[in-house]
Amino acid sequence: MAYFEQLKESQDAWEVCAEALAKGIYNDDHVKFFCFQVLEHQIKFRHAGLSAVQQQLIRETLMKWLQCQLMNTQPEKPFIRNKAAQVFALTFIMEYLTLWPKFFFDILSLVGLNPHGVDIYLRTLMAIDAEVVDRDILHSPEETRRNTLIKDTMREQCIPNLVESWFQILQTYQQSHPELTCQCLEVVGAYVSWIDLNLIANDRFVNLLLSQMSVEELREEACDCLYEIINKGMDPVDKTKLVESLCQVLQSVGFFNVEQEEDVDFLAKFSRLVNGMGQSLVLSWTKLAKTGNVKATAETLQAMEAKVPLLLQLLVHEDDDISANIIGFCYEYLHVLKQLPQLTDQQKTNIEAIMLAVMKKLTYDDEYNFENEGEDEAMFVEYRKQLKMLLDRLAQVSPELLLEAVRRVFTNTMQNWQTAPFMEVEVAIRLLYMLGEALPASHGAHFSGDTAKASALQDMMRTLVSCGVSSYQHTSVALEFFETVVRYDKFFIVEPQHIPSVLMAFLDQRGLRHNSPKVRSRVAYLFSRFIKTLHKHMNAFIEDILTRIQDLLELAPPENGFPALLTSDDQLFMFETAGVLIVNGESPVERKQAMMRGLLTPLMDAFRLLLAKLPQETEEERQAALADCLSHAVGFASRTSKAFSNKQTVKQCGCTEVYRDCLQTFLPALSCPVQRGVLRSSVRSFLHRMIICLEEEVLPFVPAASEHMLKDCEAKDLQEFIPLISQITAKFKQQVSPFLQQIFMPLVLAIFEVLARPAEDNDQAAALEKQMLRRSYFSFIQTVTGSGMNEVMANQGAENIERVVFTIIQGAVDFPDPIAQKTCFIILSKLVELWGGKDGMVGFPDFIYKHIVPACFLAPLKPTFDLSDAQTTKTTSLFLHIIQFDCCIFYRHCRSGPEFIQFLQQEYLPSLQVSPEISQVRSARKLIKPANIFTHYAFFQRAKL
Repeated sequence: MAYFEQLKESQDAWEVCAEALAKGIYNDDHVKFFCFQVLEHQIKFRHAGLSAVQQQLIRETLMKWLQCQLMNTQPEKPFIRNKAAQVFALTFIMEYLTLWPKFFFDILSLVGLNPHGVDIYLRTLMAIDAEVVDRDILHSPEETRRNTLIKDTMREQCIPNLVESWFQILQTYQQSHPELTCQCLEVVGAYVSWIDLNLIANDRFVNLLLSQMSVEELREEACDCLYEIINKGMDPVDKTKLVESLCQVLQSVGFFNVEQEEDVDFLAKFSRLVNGMGQSLVLSWTKLAKTGNVKATAETLQAMEAKVPLLLQLLVHEDDDISANIIGFCYEYLHVLKQLPQLTDQQKTNIEAIMLAVMKKLTYDDEYNFENEGEDEAMFVEYRKQLKMLLDRLAQVSPELLLEAVRRVFTNTMQNWQTAPFMEVEVAIRLLYMLGEALPASHGAHFSGDTAKASALQDMMRTLVSCGVSSYQHTSVALEFFETVVRYDKFFIVEPQHIPSVLMAFLDQRGLRHNSPKVRSRVAYLFSRFIKTLHKHMNAFIEDILTRIQDLLELAPPENGFPALLTSDDQLFMFETAGVLIVNGESPVERKQAMMRGLLTPLMDAFRLLLAKLPQETEEERQAALADCLSHAVGFASRTSKAFSNKQTVKQCGCTEVYRDCLQTFLPALSCPVQRGVLRSSVRSFLHRMIICLEEEVLPFVPAASEHMLKDCEAKDLQEFIPLISQITAKFKQQVSPFLQQIFMPLVLAIFEVLARPAEDNDQAAALEKQMLRRSYFSFIQTVTGSGMNEVMANQGAENIERVVFTIIQGAVDFPDPIAQKTCFIILSKLVELWGGKDGMVGFPDFIYKHIVPACFLAPLKPTFDLSDAQTTKTTSLFLHIIQFDCCIFYRHCRSGPEFIQFLQQEYLPSLQVSPEISQVRSARKLIKPANIFTHYAFFQRAKL
């Protein structure tokens, strides 16, 4: 292989390979393949540099090799023929328009009807299609123009001859060489999209294709070929005639008798063909309806509806692939019915038939593996989504019919659920569930408004929760029951008497204690949603619920050894549910406080024990398990706080003290010497929540927490810590000013130290982490400067202030990151506003002229600042901020005089070697006038030149 790579790069070695191919020197298949590869490389990358003699040698080589194929008793291996076809195609693309206009005539005259030659010819045509026509391949504008010219030239010069050759091949080989016939049908299907359709869609050709529909080895390819013909863009009247003529022949031969056909692979292709014909008729109808041609529109609709019986046969077929292939036509036919002013009885019958078909096909089969879902199961789930689209469209066409049909199926099934197969019970409940989206209601208000709909849904829900079907012992039925109960949770506001029985279903072996982990996990989430919606109706059940779920709220330590009923992720929902019940109940404050302490104290006790064990562990795997458990404990406590809203604060519920205790319990984890990343992340998240819930009560804990989190930190640690400090700064402002003044430089220095650490050039992850940290740093400075706490930075000392401001200027100019640059210019604007006036910081006005003003010019003049990309959001937004910053300086310093203009014209712009005509006064005024951004782009484009 190394040797052949050398041959590719050699200037003349390809000629050795060409000779080997032309003379058939080698018998080894791999050597032949590599010879073609070398030739391919030469044609693809060096063709333009070849002499006329060398180009002629390539043509002769290919034709000699092809001639050899005609005489061989056995054809080459398929992979060699495919590679040869690629080389023929590449040569065609390079030479057809100039050097080899008789490419096809030369090949056809040589191969005639020799089967080996025809095979290479057809493979070459498909390779040409891949290079010139295939829309999935991206081409440069130049290649696209070339390909268009090739197709135009082929239409003028040789397409009729090619079509004739295809006809002869199809006619000659359909009995003796079915594989060649199939290849030829594939070629016809590929080329029909861009050649004159009349060459194919004529009696002679179509009759031949239809005859091949009856040949078992050919009919799948013939189906595909007819599908491509049907998909060809045409006049709507002509398209309708073409479809109808095909249908008449197919029907007369017996293809519409779907139930008699046993070959599912063919039926899948046939279903696709019928779908194409149906969609073509829909498209024709749509176009004709817009033109006002009443007669042609009616005829097309009649033709469309004549296909509905066939559509239904294919839609209800037991093979889902066959059914799925017809859904597109079914969906669009329903869309046509939706547009009609009035439906006929037959159309209503069609709608009902489609409804029944969809309901039948939604049903699981016996082989579906619910506990270990694989590829087949995933395909059925996708198929079900397509059926749901049909159900939604049915609801748009006739909501009354759909509601009645679902009610009929649901009621009949629920009456006999004990003896019905699981798939029938599941699909009955599923249909009720799907009505929620098919017949939408604002904010889930299904049980008000439309009386007929509300009454029907209420009746079905009453049956669902009272008939006992929640006890059905199958995973799919259990899941569907709870999903439906939660989808229609507003039903229980209308009929709250059913809440106790449904609560028991959630809490016992039907739900949270089901034998399937999949059911338990989903029910944990659904239960939290149910409680959130109906918490006002839960007061009588709160203590009972908390008692029943107590074991599900226990922190499972890693050494336990017993599999937990719920995963830690599931437990998050349970803790949130418990919090919602406690907080929203009508109990006295003292009782709420006691219940919340009872919920959180076991977590704190377990946390202290595990945290004491963690540093003593020596095995890393054991350490990680303990750290995860500690993290879960913090997460659970944090999740309970989600129950508090603005109206129902922690203080009003008397829970401030217990959350302060949680903080005191969790914060020591920040100083743990092992597994710092996991522990810091969880405690930091808890602090975020407590800032919202406890407000100023959390402030005494922040300094110590910050000190621990700034020790030995990585880029990611700092990046995650900064939002916490920014949140504190934005929320408490002056209250935390002393703390911020104290922590400001340690935080900034920690950031500088991490950013200064060397990293490998190709370490993209490290580069991205640094970029995100840099953004977070600038965002923090922006929060500080924008929160009215001028003193935080002002009291850091002149040397530190200068160092920080220089990093802001560097961020504005040197880093090709528009998001960070924009933030930096916002910061600089604020600093100019704070410190640039007469009462501002001593020496800062001079600093503005010396260092900050140049940033406004240096940033857009950087090679990485793409001025030609002015239409993109990031570049335009950044440039606008630069201009606004210019204005800030101008209006701050120049209302009473021309200092700024003089500085630009006489000092700064000449230092950039900007020509005098660009830096005239009016140009400078234009530069700082934000009325027209393109003026500024023009200035900088000229300056760059």
